[in-house]
Amino acid sequence: MKVFLFDLVPYAHQFTEFSDLPYPLPGKYFDPKIAHETYQQHIQAWKLMDELGFDGVGFNEHHTTPHSLMNSPNMLIAVAAQHTKRLKFVVMGYLLPMHDPLLIAEETAMADQISGGRVIAGLARGAPREYHVFSMPASEARARFEESYEIIMKAWTQEQFSHEGKFWKYKDISLWPKPYQQPHPPIWIPVTGSKETLDWAGSRNYPIALPEFSKGLIEDIIGYYAKAVAKAGNKVTPDQITLFADAYVADSRAAAIKEYGPYYVYFQNMLFGHGNSVALARLGSARNPASYDYVRPENRGPLMNERVKTAAFTMADAEKRVADRAAWGSPKEVIERLIEEGEHAGANNVLLNVNLGAMPHEMFMEQIRRFGQDVLPALHAHEVKRVRPAEMFGA
Repeated sequence: MKVFLFDLVPYAHQFTEFSDLPYPLPGKYFDPKIAHETYQQHIQAWKLMDELGFDGVGFNEHHTTPHSLMNSPNMLIAVAAQHTKRLKFVVMGYLLPMHDPLLIAEETAMADQISGGRVIAGLARGAPREYHVFSMPASEARARFEESYEIIMKAWTQEQFSHEGKFWKYKDISLWPKPYQQPHPPIWIPVTGSKETLDWAGSRNYPIALPEFSKGLIEDIIGYYAKAVAKAGNKVTPDQITLFADAYVADSRAAAIKEYGPYYVYFQNMLFGHGNSVALARLGSARNPASYDYVRPENRGPLMNERVKTAAFTMADAEKRVADRAAWGSPKEVIERLIEEGEHAGANNVLLNVNLGAMPHEMFMEQIRRFGQDVLPALHAHEVKRVRPAEMFGA
């Protein structure tokens, strides 16, 4: 199995003065020294990941939130590439509808050149908060995404191109530089279950990455995706499936809950989805039930929620999360849980959350060390060879 650590680069301070983080969070709460220290600490973490043999680090793109100081993933790649030798950079993902696609193509090509071909380009539509930040109607997101993708692929793969579309127009463009990886960096698609996205990714045989949903929902999503891959004349493989997972290595499961639980609770209550409920109210966004009609009825509940907080997340919720799915505990427990999750999903890649909640820097570094020394070798030695959800649904 390949193992990537997902790093949101959360602002290294907990806002304990709030019971619920306001949106927008006024600039008076921003401390430039803390922000500078945050970036320097995460550079140290990426160097340690590289030294210990992690396959890569996962980056993201978010805006106007302490949840993630990662407005420009390509800027971070350019920095991280100077401090690492082998680590790949998985962007989950570039928010195509929000930006000029030619600029995304240029900057990603630059990042791929600077890193010597270590970029994995995840392409995404974004969260409600981002739609609000960029004053973009949610109804336009998919059309903008698809046109932006078309332009980026032209820029990466054609000697010269022109484009006249609904949202963007270009004439006689030749991209300099082109990506280091030819014809372009690997493309992964983060998914949350809509059949439109699964059809789009499957028809192009692009790998997908999906959240740590319930086992039944994971079966439905991967099974549907496998059918879309098969419809295009291909057969899905475990290397095309990446599973997000929460992990924390301690002396025992009880110790993991005691040490990491408070930070995880803070993340769920204060940072996760910060501003999304406000954006949803302003945008009138809602999931289309028809996009999930392939999902078995008993598994549809989580898909129809829009991340609007309805009740405080508690330590009891964290303990239940660990009991149900999260890989928290002794090295043996973490290894067994992650292999079990990988085998169930048919995923030969895991993208791990290990530092949610703005935990102290030394705690994060120690977690990277423990995972890298006590868990990583066993995961690297294990290979997932079957996509069981595809077999379940006859794909």
